[in-house]
Amino acid sequence: MKTPLSKRHSTQLASSFWSVFSLLFLLGLASLHAGPDETAQQIDRIINRAYRATNAKPAPLTNDATFLRRVYFDLTGTLPTLQETRTFLSNKSSDKRSALVERLLSSENHVDYWTLKWCDLLRVKSEYPINLWPNGVQAYHRFIRQSIATNKPYDLFAHELLTSSGSNYRVPAVNFYRAVQEPTAHSISAATALTFLGTRIENWDTEKQNQFAEFFSKVAFKRTAEWKEEIVYFDTRSPEEVKTRFPDGTAITIEAHTDPRQIFADWLIDDTNPFFARVAVNRIWYWLMGSGIVSPADDFGPHNPAQNSQLLAQLEQAFILSGYDQRALIASIVSSKTYQRSIPKKPQLSYAEYNLRPLEAEVLVDALNQLTNSSERYSSPIPEPFTFIPEANRSIALADGSITSQFLETFGRPSRDTGRLDERNQIPNDAQRLSLLNSSEIQGQISNSPLFRQIGKPLRKNPSKVVQATYLAVLSRYPNKAELDTALRYINQAGKQSRHAALDVAWALINSKEFLYKH
Repeated sequence: MKTPLSKRHSTQLASSFWSVFSLLFLLGLASLHAGPDETAQQIDRIINRAYRATNAKPAPLTNDATFLRRVYFDLTGTLPTLQETRTFLSNKSSDKRSALVERLLSSENHVDYWTLKWCDLLRVKSEYPINLWPNGVQAYHRFIRQSIATNKPYDLFAHELLTSSGSNYRVPAVNFYRAVQEPTAHSISAATALTFLGTRIENWDTEKQNQFAEFFSKVAFKRTAEWKEEIVYFDTRSPEEVKTRFPDGTAITIEAHTDPRQIFADWLIDDTNPFFARVAVNRIWYWLMGSGIVSPADDFGPHNPAQNSQLLAQLEQAFILSGYDQRALIASIVSSKTYQRSIPKKPQLSYAEYNLRPLEAEVLVDALNQLTNSSERYSSPIPEPFTFIPEANRSIALADGSITSQFLETFGRPSRDTGRLDERNQIPNDAQRLSLLNSSEIQGQISNSPLFRQIGKPLRKNPSKVVQATYLAVLSRYPNKAELDTALRYINQAGKQSRHAALDVAWALINSKEFLYKH
């Protein structure tokens, strides 16, 4: 077992130096503590070898406009503003991409967006079937958000979730144990396996499931006099020791007075654990690239091998040696040429190529509201006063999975019932297309948008400037000559209705696949 967590982060590199060095040497990997640039180069070397092995060539790098939009959405879930787009595209600095990545990773929008991702995984939801209730949700969301904001080491984050005891209002990490559909050892073990081992416990044999559940057999719950407050604690009433096995098959006997959760958590975050870091880096790769090295990213097992085991091992070791720094790993991936390449016309290595995919529901509605200076109208089954959401609240910053809107439901927001990645429906459908094309509300918001009114001011004197600004605002790029000519022809033919025609251009761009997708 590793050094206790309270001492671990000060001794981690020294205690594991030789074992990690040996593994890196055997894998043919580079330095012990590669920074983002070096890790990015290692990613590219591995991917380039994979292309050569299949007699294929990677796609060229994206232009600045595509990179800008891509990295804004992936790191912050936010459409770049018109001014941000103009500033970046006019910047002649050779390191402007890395500077942008650094700025976005330190932004509040990054914190909100990646908190959203973790709240989906950790089932942050007031109502049935999770039933954290509003106070529990707020405490849990605040804990997760603060962890992202401070870039808390991932191993420490996981350890806190698994070992905490106390009130779900005052010790928010204990909500990990409350955010399950049934407060049983088997239900808790299934959620733990999915979240931290990237595996679906229903694929295990019954004996292995029962052995794993033993680690949570002494988790107990009790109510207090405060509304919906619950205490999560280690039940010491059973005098029996626990005999079980870790998921890797190693036998363990746990003394009666020792909390089995602590034993499991220490095993889980050990640097030699074959699952923990590997699952985490694969999930981050999936979030950024749109396809996991192991895919689905939460279905690890012998039946589902990695598509590139060397790449997965490289990311895993870089993550461990960084001190489980999620932000550094994200920076490494998005700094790589692999991430910054264009989407190929014909996919060859899906895990190694940026995957075209729809914007998440929350991201899309926030982008629309940003362009039109509008606010989403939310609803919830939760009784008042807990349904009040400030008008300026963005959807990516919503704490509670029970608070929603018709738009969010239509565009596939996850229910947060299971924590599985496929809860989020990313398959486009006719209802979504029709809701955008036929929405008089969205058309009205575009017509009344202060941004589009400002863009349209020079319409009579310089319609080209209006079209260019509209493209920059909506698609984060300038129109090509054919697009500019088509838009100008349409506006000129409208005569006295040219303002409405210019707004039609904006409406058409908003309904385009280029706006609705990450690419």
